[in-house]
Amino acid sequence: MTDKKLIVDLAKGTQTYVDLTPEEIEQRAVDAQAAAIEKAERDAVDAAKADAKLTAQAKLAALGLTGAEIAALSN
Repeated sequence: MTDKKLIVDLAKGTQTYVDLTPEEIEQRAVDAQAAAIEKAERDAVDAAKADAKLTAQAKLAALGLTGAEIAALSN
């Protein structure tokens, strides 16, 4: 990432790039780390849901349901 930010002045119609302050740079790093953690958590939840669905489908198949019947229950 670049250590600059864009300042847009609509009244004057100008755009200016300025350096980020050390605090802004630190906050950007903290925000990026938080976003990575949130993504990992979402991915883990999605994987757990997919695993649960596969397990449920396997149990239904073990009870004798056909693939079409299992698909009908899934929708």
